[in-house]
Amino acid sequence: MRGHWARALLGAFVLATSGSALAAEAPANRPKVGLVLSGGGARGLTHIGVLKVLERERIPVDVIAGTSMGAIIGGLYASGMSASALERELKALDWEQVFANRVDRQHLSQRRKEEDYAFSAALELGLREGELRAPQGTVSSRGLEVLLRRLTLPTRDLPSFDALPIPFRAVATDMESGEALVMDQGDLATALRASMSVPGVFSPIERNDRLLGDGGLVNNLPVDVARRLGAERVIAVNVGTPLSGREALGSLLGLTTQMINILTEQNVKRSLASLWDEDVLINPGLGSLTAADFERASEFIRIGEASAEALVAELRPLSLSAAQYARWRTERQLQGEPAPPVLAALRMDGSQSTRPERWLAVLDSKPGDPFDVRKAVRDTRLLAASGDYARVDFHLEASPAGEVLVFDLEDKPWGPNYLKLGLDLSTDDRGLGSFNLRLSHNRHWLNSLGGEWRNQLTIGRAPRLFSEWYQPLAAQAGTRSDWFVSAWGEAQLKRTALFDTAGQTTALLRRRTLTAALDLGQPWGRLGEFRLGLWQEAARWHSDINTVPLPLDRLNQVQRLFGLRAQVQVDQLDEVNFPRSGWRTVVTGIHGRQTGLDGRAYRLEAEGLRVLSWGDTTLNLYGKLARTQVLPDVPGGPYALGGFQQLSGMQADQITGNALALFRAGVYHRLLDAPVLSRGLFLGGSLEAGNVWIQPRAARWSALRWAGSVYVGADTAIGPLYLALGRTDTGSNAVYLFLGRP
Repeated sequence: MRGHWARALLGAFVLATSGSALAAEAPANRPKVGLVLSGGGARGLTHIGVLKVLERERIPVDVIAGTSMGAIIGGLYASGMSASALERELKALDWEQVFANRVDRQHLSQRRKEEDYAFSAALELGLREGELRAPQGTVSSRGLEVLLRRLTLPTRDLPSFDALPIPFRAVATDMESGEALVMDQGDLATALRASMSVPGVFSPIERNDRLLGDGGLVNNLPVDVARRLGAERVIAVNVGTPLSGREALGSLLGLTTQMINILTEQNVKRSLASLWDEDVLINPGLGSLTAADFERASEFIRIGEASAEALVAELRPLSLSAAQYARWRTERQLQGEPAPPVLAALRMDGSQSTRPERWLAVLDSKPGDPFDVRKAVRDTRLLAASGDYARVDFHLEASPAGEVLVFDLEDKPWGPNYLKLGLDLSTDDRGLGSFNLRLSHNRHWLNSLGGEWRNQLTIGRAPRLFSEWYQPLAAQAGTRSDWFVSAWGEAQLKRTALFDTAGQTTALLRRRTLTAALDLGQPWGRLGEFRLGLWQEAARWHSDINTVPLPLDRLNQVQRLFGLRAQVQVDQLDEVNFPRSGWRTVVTGIHGRQTGLDGRAYRLEAEGLRVLSWGDTTLNLYGKLARTQVLPDVPGGPYALGGFQQLSGMQADQITGNALALFRAGVYHRLLDAPVLSRGLFLGGSLEAGNVWIQPRAARWSALRWAGSVYVGADTAIGPLYLALGRTDTGSNAVYLFLGRP
């Protein structure tokens, strides 16, 4: 603690600056109170509870200094929000969505949904300037930035943080020099976000040509900053994360977290040593609550209230009478928010690799309309849904013509060549298993219209090579002229086994196909897309093993199907793995000619999925119908059933043919605790009915086979993982370990 000399020097400083806004004259006989709020991630929500007690006890706050989450809570309070308003706003948030690496899946374009359906979004890497790059943060701050922008809009025209209802400072770390940066002016939302750039979690943010990281690295409890603002009494709230025990240091993540906590604790100890006898230190007892427990906001706030109430006796000497406190609050309120300005224009800033003006036509905000913050927030989601930007923010900027709504975009530093990885793995109790390693490359923005080149490679049981050039034809998305051309090709090898009625293998076949197509299509916004084009497939069968007579000459001939192909895709699922709501349907039709047939050939395929949830329980309804022309003398066809949730209990692809019907009703319940490296743990089961027929005209509802499964599933970063038991109506059983989508 410091003595009388320090207080005398501070008094001299206050007198010397009495003409400035920082030292505005306080009510008589009262010391200037400084509130210091530490960082601590979700633990910083505790500050709201402390603020509620300060308001209840009528204790004025004259200056605020904060770091990281303390800067966010302190900055919002300094901007004029009350403790109750902060509590209402932050408790209502879906924190999982705030920190989601992407916007809600329903908002993605059909192309991004297709990638999401095939590959996990959690494993995106990039290739830039010959280097393999990864995201700088593991958690997206986009939702947090938009939240801060919305809540700080009333302060957008203030010249500095001294002009806020309560003078305020936020602390960040200059990641190049390692020095503390005390932010006292500029854009408040950006300053708050910069202060909370936790290394390895949030990417650093550039502000005034400086790369800024979390202020907790250098000054997590900025008592000295509050002193420089003129604080004569400090109320310090320390919610920093304590050091972990040895049991938490067995992983790279645990060691990294401990290293950051060590740096933080060292500077916190220095700050605590600078407190005076008259200052009040609040150390909430947060126990095992962590910096990531944002969903426990109510609990944090309650602990903050209890911690402050325990020190009410020390706080009350700082309180005012009801009349004085009312006058103090009135003097520190912002002037009423003016009517929303009419937008003179919209502008896109920051992107070097893309042409974001392409999306102007589909934004909700329009020139000539009054500014609406809700529309601006929705527009940031739409821009983020393109998948091209690490961050999307907005602000209003004055111009001679009027207010301009500016969208601030930051290209992904690891783009525009994006790499994704997928893995399919299955095995059963018969010792039969397979795996497929899938790689994807997608090059965005090959030209000003947004052309893309997509490549996919599969290595394993079903080798596949796919390449597509996708070229939009219109400069503006969402208009009547918004069409695209797609030229694509695919080479694939599929192994098929033929079985007798006892389930014994009689032949092993390989089917090689080469497909090429040229499509003209139209995107349907966030709903889906339509395609119509020329399509050609060449296929050839090869026999590896057979114990029954097969028409080998016929199988070895190249079978070609050429014709017109139409496809409609609509995808409104909220998630790909274990969805909780939404629907998806794909309908494909091909009409043309095929070698070996005298008449017309056709192929019709339709599948649909509907998902409904009640609490943590979800009903998943799926159906698929398909049929194609029969090729004479060919044993089997392009469609197959058998395996987990494809008539569980059978071997994989046990029955094949030219017509298919499958119906599945599944139920799964999300368990409260998720295993390590998983986003959810589920207990579920399915009831399945289906069959495959060589002759489509032989298809009968009465011929459907029945099966079912029970399983434990986990939603992992590389795809859904299942441990399941399947059984057919004929008594065939199978135990599956399955990674991938059934």
